[in-house]
Amino acid sequence: MEKRVKQGEYSGVITIPSSKSDGQRAILAASLSCVETELVGIGNSNDEHRMLENIQKLGATIQFITGEITIIKGVEKFPSELALNVGESGLGVRLITTICAAHKGIFNINGEGSLLLRPQNFFEEHLPKLGAEITSNQGRLPLEIVGPMTGGAIDVDGSMSSQFLSGLLMSLPLIDQDTMLNVKDLKSIPYVEMTLNTLQLFGIEIEHDNFERFEIKGGQKYQCHSYEIERDWSSASYWLVAAALDQPIVVQGLSLSSLQADVALLDALNVAGCMISYDEGVLLIDGENRKAFEFDATHCPDLFPALVTFATFCNGITAISGVHRLANKESDRGIALQMEFGKLGVSIELNGNIMRVHGGSTLKSVSVDAHNDHRIAMCLAIAGTLIEGGLTITGAESVAKSYPAFWDDLEGLIS
Repeated sequence: MEKRVKQGEYSGVITIPSSKSDGQRAILAASLSCVETELVGIGNSNDEHRMLENIQKLGATIQFITGEITIIKGVEKFPSELALNVGESGLGVRLITTICAAHKGIFNINGEGSLLLRPQNFFEEHLPKLGAEITSNQGRLPLEIVGPMTGGAIDVDGSMSSQFLSGLLMSLPLIDQDTMLNVKDLKSIPYVEMTLNTLQLFGIEIEHDNFERFEIKGGQKYQCHSYEIERDWSSASYWLVAAALDQPIVVQGLSLSSLQADVALLDALNVAGCMISYDEGVLLIDGENRKAFEFDATHCPDLFPALVTFATFCNGITAISGVHRLANKESDRGIALQMEFGKLGVSIELNGNIMRVHGGSTLKSVSVDAHNDHRIAMCLAIAGTLIEGGLTITGAESVAKSYPAFWDDLEGLIS
């Protein structure tokens, strides 16, 4: 699908959708709860729909009360054999695979699209140490898991993605034995904090020492009567960048106390000279005095696309570190950003772990490609609002992964 983004003033109030990251964790946790759980604010992303479909296949029951409230009754007994498909959700495969491995049975896990190309070696390297059997397609999907896991002490590599660790943290409290995880080189620590927060609200206790050593008691029970899903800082990043680029956009619904990694966008905008104000859930950004900046996005790599759009319109060279976190996303985002912004006339250098964006150039009105990546599509769209002649974006349907209403929201702002 193609979308034509017009240059112009985009003004109005945007209410941010729910976090698919928080939502997927909460949906899966509710499916494990021994009491009915009221979830408030499940979003409409493809990833959340797949998680809902999969917990139903596992045996959970779902009752949609209103557009905001969903009641989930947890699985009473896991099936002995089951095939599941997580779509293109990287978080989904990492959570569901380990949850299945905690139970006795044979589980086949598959996915779609770019997820089929992303490495899943973590499971083969770690789950057998905990007693589960696993067969993969040369380190990729589909996976066959034979559980259950048993406890013990193992070393865990946290360098590829924190999502693998989050899966273990959600699953290991369910097995009978205690487990000790020694984690090395953990990335995206805020996402692990989010997982621990969800677990705590569902009655699961896990002790850790500076995110390097996790003590997990076995035989715990999930239990939560009501859980409200946060609004999504990742989705908000594009609108906040648009506001910082002088579009009169007001963002509402976000919590400054959020544990989501992408709340760090405010730190980046502050370093870049923006003025930020927040009052009763409404966030305003003034980027009149914006400038090139340096920022470490190692623990919040999903901010790269929005930050590149912002840096494009800042005079000077912006340096963003953490490039090594971009390869195994829906696209190889470092390469995709370099390629598509290059078409606009922006020079982007990839030097090891640092991306340098040369901002301040006059941009071209061209056709660009989203690389089947929702975040690439959205960051290009914001750039298009500021380019004389606008932009045509192919692969625009990719936004459905996290933010299906993005194009409607954008078109609703044009003057």
